[in-house]
Amino acid sequence: MAEPILEVSDLVKHYPLTQGVVFRKQVGAVRAVDGVDFRLGRGETLGIVGESGCGKSTVAKMLVNLERPTAGSIRYKGEDITRLSGRALKAVRRNIQMVFQDPYTSLNPRMTVGDIVGEPFDIHPEAAPKGDRRRKVQELLDVVGLNPEYVNRYPHQFSGGQRQRIGIARGLALRPEVIVADEPVSALDVSVQAQVINLMDRLQSEFDLSYVFIAHDLSIVRHISNRVAVMYLGRIVETGTDTEIYEHPTHPYTQALLSAVPVPDPEAREHRERIILSGDVPSPTDIPSGCRFRTRCWKAQERCAREVPALAVPAWFRTEGGPAAHDSACHFAAEKQVVPVEPHGSGPG
Repeated sequence: MAEPILEVSDLVKHYPLTQGVVFRKQVGAVRAVDGVDFRLGRGETLGIVGESGCGKSTVAKMLVNLERPTAGSIRYKGEDITRLSGRALKAVRRNIQMVFQDPYTSLNPRMTVGDIVGEPFDIHPEAAPKGDRRRKVQELLDVVGLNPEYVNRYPHQFSGGQRQRIGIARGLALRPEVIVADEPVSALDVSVQAQVINLMDRLQSEFDLSYVFIAHDLSIVRHISNRVAVMYLGRIVETGTDTEIYEHPTHPYTQALLSAVPVPDPEAREHRERIILSGDVPSPTDIPSGCRFRTRCWKAQERCAREVPALAVPAWFRTEGGPAAHDSACHFAAEKQVVPVEPHGSGPG
């Protein structure tokens, strides 16, 4: 792995549940994120995938300090940013920016594009002198493929794809080293998704960016990511390179996710086994004992209810070795042959 620029260790976020109007009493907690570990290398893209409600967006908000973690650490270049405040936190936030999911609600409709993209300069005036801001904003618009003369237009005058480009330009304004992209293309048409993904690919090379890319579309994640982390109910259940995860999945949940991805090849589709999960995702206020996935897993045994599986390389992988060895949080992890997920719909073009 490349030199780590971001290291997340045992990250936890619990939201208290209270009852009563005057004397509020805590009666439980929503365990949105419950012990997440990962590392982001300099210049690489880590894709985080999982069902809605698994904690992906909460992780994203903690990375940019929009949410404070209940426990754990987030180290940027070795410094724990969860303990920072004031000017020190402001300086770190300049280097870790976010691109939001919905381009229709993440842009202020009362502000012009020039004001939106240039707003980071109001918070960090040292990044651009006032007399030079318009030129810098126009340069940013040009970088993301928009006409620099659009600085006086308003968000409603742009399409969804163009609005997301404006959001990306705003994220680039302070020349950050890390960009956290929270499902940046999920609200866009498929053809526009491809354009935005290709733009992010180009910008990563041009500005030496590191991405944390959050999505639920496995095809897009494979196209843009170097490594992938699969989340389920607040925890990472499997992590590895894109090839390891997509061609040699070992956790039952990952295998089920991949089996549901549409495959364009009719012959490959006929030979693929579809895995149908039973039941619903448990509530984050009432987490199952042991393995969190056991209530929907076809491999579940008594051990799964007693012991929490560690996120580690399975024993049979350690014995056999090979390039596909990667971490999986399952007592009975086993490789299952699946049809590789092709990045159709998000490839170059």
